[in-house]
Amino acid sequence: MNERTVLDVVRGRGPLSRAQVARDTGLSKPTVSLALSSLLAAGLVREVGRTIGGKGPSATLYELDPTAGWVVGIDVGRRWVRAGIADISGGIVARRDERARARSAGTLIGQVGRIAHELAAEAGVRWSEVSHATIGSPGVFDPSRGLVEMAPNLPGWGRHGIVEAVRAQLGTNVTFENDVNLAALGECARGHGRDVDNFVYLWVGTGIGIGIVLDGRLYRGGSGAAGEIGYLPIGPWDPHDRTTRRRGAFEEAAAAGGIVRTAQQLGMGGSLTAESVFAAARRGDPSAARAVEAEAGLIAVGIATIAPVLDPDAVILGGGVGRSGDLLLDPIERELRSLSPFRPRILLSALGEDAVLHGAIATALEAGRRMVFSRASRVGAKGQRPARAGAGDGSKAETSGKVDAAEETTIAAGRDEAEEVG
Repeated sequence: MNERTVLDVVRGRGPLSRAQVARDTGLSKPTVSLALSSLLAAGLVREVGRTIGGKGPSATLYELDPTAGWVVGIDVGRRWVRAGIADISGGIVARRDERARARSAGTLIGQVGRIAHELAAEAGVRWSEVSHATIGSPGVFDPSRGLVEMAPNLPGWGRHGIVEAVRAQLGTNVTFENDVNLAALGECARGHGRDVDNFVYLWVGTGIGIGIVLDGRLYRGGSGAAGEIGYLPIGPWDPHDRTTRRRGAFEEAAAAGGIVRTAQQLGMGGSLTAESVFAAARRGDPSAARAVEAEAGLIAVGIATIAPVLDPDAVILGGGVGRSGDLLLDPIERELRSLSPFRPRILLSALGEDAVLHGAIATALEAGRRMVFSRASRVGAKGQRPARAGAGDGSKAETSGKVDAAEETTIAAGRDEAEEVG
């Protein structure tokens, strides 16, 4: 427990001297010395020079050894596959963005596996050194059946055996998570979520959904489907119609396809995409401007629907449509003022199209760090590590309580452990 406490402090605040670690953890200097020696022997920390400029002799500085472990995060979308490999400190050492080969589940799985292994090779890492991978995709992962549900935008992605097929392709421990949830966790790790404990990440792109963070923790709901607001009965489509129910009335109205249909109804012609509609609005096209105004109105209705239930401090707008959020902010806020007394701050994602990838890496890191520390502890227990670090130094309290506080620090940032496969 003392080693884990020391490791968490060194990881978060290093490089640190032994004396600084003792002050920051509240552990005695002999206990810190034992813990650091064990962590050095296990290859989890390394010496990185000495202190300078202080009174008295210089002291050795320690930091987390970033090469102690490696993780992979992968964002699988309808149009793009984005992937990155990170060292155990969280530094992304290689990444890849490719057009998704989403014609079938088989081709997409093959692409995911190829990219992951190529990234490891590019980073000079043996694949056996990758301790964990997190896959983010549309849909809801059901761990009891090993099935991804509610993913109509990825052909074949919801069939039985998809989880086993991805695991076999990657050949390592794999976590599946909803992409919008990961985007919210990405904001927790590197974006606006670092400063906001209660927020909703509103994803508008090919699909629509929200990631919910309450008291700094991701909320998934009883079956993992919390945030599937595409199924709200909002918009002009009949929510009872079987075709509408496949994707959801709100998604049909407010996602990228709905923006295109609205623009066409307003008189825009040619081959349209949501991006081209927003681009035309920037050029001053009146029909495109009205389509953007209509989209802002729908988003405002969605926010007005969820705000009284969740009472978030902020709504972070992201996804493909979120990239044009500067055109949406004012009309959303204007419509929200006319609809509801609940007015959370509306923010644009700090991470843009990389939010899911950063969330995937943050989630993989939590699992990967536990595995690396556990593996190193087993190695140390065979003779390199004291049987009870800190025992006999008269500080009984140092073997209880500290580790829980350290664990809570890492978890409270919203990077909860997802369901693991493998």
